[in-house]
Amino acid sequence: MNLKKILIGSQSGGIFLALILMCVLISSLTPRFLTDTNLLVILNQVSVNAILAFGVTFVIISGGIDLSLGSMLAVAGVVAALFAKSDGGNVYLALLMALGVGALMGAMNGFTVILSKVPPFIVTLGTMTIARGAALIISSGRPVSDLSESFNYLGNGDLVGIPIPILFLVGTYVVCHFVLTQTVFGRYVTAIGGNETAAWVAGIPVAKVKWWVYTLSGIFAALGGILLSARINTGQPNAGLGFELDAIAAVIIGGTSTRGGKGSMTGTLLGVLFIGVINNGLDLLNVSAYWQQVVMGGIIILAVVLDSVYQKMKR
Repeated sequence: MNLKKILIGSQSGGIFLALILMCVLISSLTPRFLTDTNLLVILNQVSVNAILAFGVTFVIISGGIDLSLGSMLAVAGVVAALFAKSDGGNVYLALLMALGVGALMGAMNGFTVILSKVPPFIVTLGTMTIARGAALIISSGRPVSDLSESFNYLGNGDLVGIPIPILFLVGTYVVCHFVLTQTVFGRYVTAIGGNETAAWVAGIPVAKVKWWVYTLSGIFAALGGILLSARINTGQPNAGLGFELDAIAAVIIGGTSTRGGKGSMTGTLLGVLFIGVINNGLDLLNVSAYWQQVVMGGIIILAVVLDSVYQKMKR
């Protein structure tokens, strides 16, 4: 695998350079940034957003959008917590049920988009409300606490000093990168996003592929919900508010086209890291939370503009 192509390829070179420059800038302002402990903190903090972003990358490359990520995360996290209680809960059953709920809701998104021909924006906006309501109904509007230690280990444990969520981040990246670049399914996703009609004429099973990308998005949202619930030791029905925007922002910053047909998991990972580095740097510099939102928005716009200029220079 060509390292240069991965890091500074045609779709993610601009954001890679922006990430390096941001790291240099923050490290020059605070010596606490480039420490082993802080770098692990950044990776741990972005792990859930990264997993959501990897899932929705498939959707956006195919020409769709999924606004229900945060709500699906919440309902899956609540379901996992209900089955992972310390008094008789079963971790494996909790994982299976939560992932099943995520897959079901993602599949419902896919079916609705395919059969109704309603824009994905509207469909997933409706699912966002439905899933959030479901999380509140299932939990009776209260956090689900008192979870088993084995479940909490998924969010707070480590393996040879590496936090478990980071291992999930790396694992999901490797799998998604392989699927998108090395499988027929990945090529189909890109082809559909580039020109859905031409893909259908060429014999690509458009409906089946689109159903799968939304189902995968639901599964990854559920995985994020599991890790978040395990990290905070609670199934929160209000968890994940705004997470879909962070995930989509990371995908777009990473060079994936909002019109579909172009994108990469490496770009998405770099987008996630870029946002995570900014958040961490602003925290270390004691920037007010109010100003952090303003700074974040401005830097995101600047990063996208720089990436656009970079792509034009390459052409």
